[in-house]
Amino acid sequence: MTVPDFHLLTQGPRPVAPFSHAVESDGWVMLTGQMPTDPDAPDAPLPEGIEAQTVRVMRNLEIVLQGLGLDLSHVLQCRCYLTEFERDYAAFNDTYQTFFPADRRPARTTIGVTALAVGALVEIDCVAKRP
Repeated sequence: MTVPDFHLLTQGPRPVAPFSHAVESDGWVMLTGQMPTDPDAPDAPLPEGIEAQTVRVMRNLEIVLQGLGLDLSHVLQCRCYLTEFERDYAAFNDTYQTFFPADRRPARTTIGVTALAVGALVEIDCVAKRP
């Protein structure tokens, strides 16, 4: 195993806790869960509703991936956390699926949780692999 690289990207979303945006070892890239915060205005209110928050989270994941020379096509697995699982699950899925071709969707687990940082409705982390 190679020594891991800890990536904290200057152009990435501002961390809401003490973590790296991603950690990489042997071509495996683990991305920290992203929140629906705006990288250009990190103190702005969160977007309204699960659809808008899901889009912002996915865009933040794309920013981190792009900072590492990757994109969503390199993602193999996602873990998704919803604070209002029963209410938001269907709308979340409708939005989430637009980011991946139907024949290339990552493995995924979606979990209902009691709360997330910054009052978010959704958080998503993922694992990617370099080609």
